[in-house]
Formats: sequence, C-alpha cells, structure tokens
Amino acid sequence: MSETIRLTTAQAIVKFLGAQWSERDGVEQRLVTGMFGIFGHGNVCGVGQALLQDQISFEESGAQDPLAAGHVPYYLIRNEQSGVHAATAYARTRNRLQVMSVTTSIGPGATNMITGAALATTNRIPVLLFPSDQFANRIPDPVLQQLESPQTLDTAVTDCFRPVSRFFDRINRPEQLIPSLLNAMRVLTDPADTGAVTIALPQDVQAEAYDWPLAFFRKRVWHVGRPVPEPAALARAVEIIRSAKRPLVVAGGGVVYADASAQLREFASATGIPVADTHAGKGAINWDHPSSVGAVGSTGSSAANALARSADVVIGIGTRYSDFTTASHTIFADPEVHFVNINTLGFDAMKHGATMVVADARAALEGLTAAMSGWQVDAAYRQEAIDLDAAWQREVDACYHRDHGPLPAQTEVFGALNELMGPEDVVINAAGSMPGDLQCLWRATTPVQYHVEYAFSCMGYEIPAAIGARLALPGGNRVVAIVGDGTYQMLPMEIATAVSEGLDLTLVLLQNHGFASIGALSESRGSQGFGTKYRMRNAATGRLDGADVPFDLAANAASWGANVLRCNGIADFHAKFTETADSPGVTVLYIETDLTGPNPPGTAWWDVPVAQVSDLESTRTAYIEHVEAKKAQRFYV
Repeated sequence: MSETIRLTTAQAIVKFLGAQWSERDGVEQRLVTGMFGIFGHGNVCGVGQALLQDQISFEESGAQDPLAAGHVPYYLIRNEQSGVHAATAYARTRNRLQVMSVTTSIGPGATNMITGAALATTNRIPVLLFPSDQFANRIPDPVLQQLESPQTLDTAVTDCFRPVSRFFDRINRPEQLIPSLLNAMRVLTDPADTGAVTIALPQDVQAEAYDWPLAFFRKRVWHVGRPVPEPAALARAVEIIRSAKRPLVVAGGGVVYADASAQLREFASATGIPVADTHAGKGAINWDHPSSVGAVGSTGSSAANALARSADVVIGIGTRYSDFTTASHTIFADPEVHFVNINTLGFDAMKHGATMVVADARAALEGLTAAMSGWQVDAAYRQEAIDLDAAWQREVDACYHRDHGPLPAQTEVFGALNELMGPEDVVINAAGSMPGDLQCLWRATTPVQYHVEYAFSCMGYEIPAAIGARLALPGGNRVVAIVGDGTYQMLPMEIATAVSEGLDLTLVLLQNHGFASIGALSESRGSQGFGTKYRMRNAATGRLDGADVPFDLAANAASWGANVLRCNGIADFHAKFTETADSPGVTVLYIETDLTGPNPPGTAWWDVPVAQVSDLESTRTAYIEHVEAKKAQRFYV
C-alpha cells in the first residue's frame, strides 16, 4: 500500500502547487509562484488556513526562497477582479511559463473574478482560479450568498465561469481533486489552448481531511513543447510564399510567447518581406528593423495598412485576427489574397481559408527561413515598404511633438514616455483611446516593452497589471502603467496593494474629464458624444451636460499611499518622470490632457453599427457613411 499523508483539501492544494514546475528549452522553473486572494466565508478557514500553515512552515524552515522550498507566497489584493488581472499580467510577462493563482470567498467574491477570467481566456493567458462555493453536503442550504434554482439544486454562481474558462471543475469530494489539479496543470502549460482554469471549491470540502497518496505531491515537471511543423504543411506554405509578389507578415502574440523574435527578424532580413504587428505582437520585431512597417488594422500605421491593402499573400504568425487587425474584414483588399497562418492552435490557423501550419512560431520560422533560402521579394517592393514606413515615422514624430495647447494631446505624453523609457522597461495600458494611439505610434524595440491588453480591452486592468508585471520582473526594469481618468475610477484601490507590497511602480494618470475613445466614436457615428463626458446634471436640460464634476483624482491617488506629482504640461512631465526614475514605491505622475485630441491620422475602418432609422440628422448622415464603408467588407475564403 502506498504511503499517504492526511491533509485537508485546501492544504493538499497548496502542497501540490508547491511541487509543480514548468520546463521549456531545458529551463525549469516553479510553475505556480504565488496566490492572490481575499478571504471571506468559504475560504477563510479553508484555503486561508492552508496558506497560513504553509507560511508558518516556511518561516520555521529557515529557508530563504519560498519558491525553491516548495511554498506558495500569498498576496492580499483589494478586489478579486484585480487579482485575476495581476495574475494575467504576471503570466504574460513570464511568456506563459509561470502563473499565479487567485482564491476568493463564495458569492460576490467569486463572481467578481468572472471579468478577469474572460480577459485571461480571450488573451490566451493562463491563470488559476479557486472560487469558493456553497456546501457540498447541502445541509445549511441556502447558505449566505448561495444562488437557488427551483429547476436544479446543482446550479451555483460558479457555473458562470464555464464559458470563460478553458477548464472548469467543481470539487464535491476531496479525492476528485487529484484528476482535477492534474488537468488544470495540463491546460495551464498548453501552448495552444490555454486561459483561465477554474476549480470551484465548496467550503465544507475545503476543510475536509483525506488520506492523500504521497506520490501526488512529488516534484512534477510540465514540459511546454514546441510543436514542429508537419513537413508537407511547411512545403505548402513555402510554395505559396514563393509565388507571392507582395507578401506581408502579420506578427501576433504567438511570436512573443514562443520567444521567437530573433527568428522573426532573421526571416524578415533574409526574405525582405515587410512585417506588420498586432497589439500582442508589437515588439516581436524591433520598430527600426528595415522590414518593420508598424501596426496593421483599424489602429494601424499608414505604411502597414497600405501594404495590407495590396498584399497578395498574408503570413499570419501567432495571430488570432481580431476585428481590429483586419479592420473588420476590409484591410486585406486584394481580391485574390491568400493567407498562410502559423499557429499552435488549429482554430486560429484555419481562419480566412488559410493554408495551415499548426506549429510553434519559433520552430515554424526556423523551418521557413531554411526552406526559403535564396528567395527574396523584389527590390522595388522592399524599397516601397521602407519609404512608406519612413513617411509614417514622420507622422509619429509630429504626433509626439505637437506642442498642442493649452492642454497637451495625450500623444505628446506617449512621445515623452517612448523617448525616456528603456528597451527593457514596460509600458502598460488596456482601454479607451490610448491603446489605439499606442499601437500605431509606439516604437517598441523589445517584446517586453509593450504590454497593452487589447483582446478584452478591460477598463481597470492597468494598475493591477502593473503589480503582476512588477512581480514578474523584480529587477531594474521600470514598470509604467498609463491610466486614463475613466479606467482609473474602476480599480484605484490596488495602489494600496502595491504600496503594501513595497513595489516600485510608476503610474501616469491622464485626466481629460471624459471617455475620449467612445466620445470620438460616438461623434463619428452620429450619437453626438452622448454620455461620454464627466459633467454635472444640468437642471435646465435635465442632462449630464453641466459643469465638470469637481473630483480630484490626484488627491485620491495620494490617499492610497502613493507619491503624487502634478505635472504642468509636457516639459514638466518630462522633468518629473526623469527625476523619479530611481524613486522607490509607487509614483503617480498626474497630467491634464485635451479630451478632443488631436489623435493620430486614421488609415482604416472599424465596423460599429449605426441606427438604420433616426430622428437625428447626425445619425442619418452617419448611417449613409456606414453603408458605404461596409461595401469593402468581405469574407476571406
């Protein structure tokens, strides 16, 4: 009979997590490196007790490194959604080779995580979630915060996680944990089909003891593979690329996560094929590489979009082709355009009727470069791409140095940051007009430098994401989160988390008294910017079109424990950013910007439906424009 150890279910979880390791390219590292959480009824005496016991055991051991010693550090977060955002940013920064977990109470504590789970899964980033659940024995039913259904007693609020998780399970008996955790690790380390992994834990089961086999807690290494391309698939891709006159690479996040930047640069240098990038792929090729043409799609550069319109072969590497990348299926305009898609996930590789290469980006690029040896694009086409990019760089310089006033444009703030931040520093953003401006303007020299979440584009991501990125990069990299006043109001309390953990972060807080992105979109689609400015209720009109709401976000940030510096214009911002380069703790640089821009010139479309009938002339005009723009849309088959 195998040896056993008697532990509660929660204690078994913590012990198991401490023994899991990942490996890629011969490098082993702890897989689950910590747990964010808030304790409430459901987990305070379950997972909370287990983490306390683990912490005391570590302290008594005299060890210096909890990860090497098999322990799970705990981080107190202020909001459960923030915990998932921080874990997502951590895993993204670690190229999905290390993850963090999150524990919550039942009820609202659990459901607070659903938005974070959706973000992680949409971005294909692994996170491990442990929401607490109602009693498995059903004796105290209905327990506080339990959802009741007359149709079935098996429904709980945690069922909401099913559609936004890559793996979901509920542990109704302790022994169910063994196959559940093993499958959880499988999904967390899957290079293709990963995302949120959710294991719901009924509160009585968390505290229930069981005799666990010791073998369950042995060191286990999960190997993150590099699927190589099938030779026949690679040969088909090579044949199509060699036939192209105007090929274009679209580099996505898969290039970054595969650590394939060097291989992408080598492929581009050897063939001369222009390389455009998505949000997740920005920095995969350095912006000043001769083949780099910048962002493609709705918020893309004029260079990339001009080349996309005439491309006869599009080589998508590690991209899922969001509607922003394709400009809602309008940017790839050649009637005979063909796609060659390289992706670890067949679902993405088959998009747009593509010739599929299901493989790791690095392995595929190495194979392509070897097979394409001696082939290059026409010299005139290569020069055309260089000239187009040079013209766009002049636009970038103009946006970065507008000298707009009296309030600066936000693009001037981005310009100052882009020029002041180093190649290994990290810029973080997620929502509003800023991701679009950053995608088309930011000059990224490395993949780590650009951390913009634009798959889910979740307001409130930035501050907790800065915490996750800082934990993932404990060295000298400066972590800078750019936060608009709208997104700031979602989750500002996580400044207190960063302060309590002694993390060195820089938050750039832009105040423009409204939603710049949606306001501009509303104006352009005939809705007149309705409901997109922070204004007092006007007694005369009954609408929110009165004076500015008199809040002080700088004072609010200071109340959480941050060092706040108010910046009067770009020159002052530049000076204070430089002065605080080595400042410890959380520094907030507050600056007011112009709500109306100006923004970078748009060179592509985005499909936002407009009301077909309206009493408003502005809406009727916008609908006519929308119908005209839709004529360029098509299925890529």
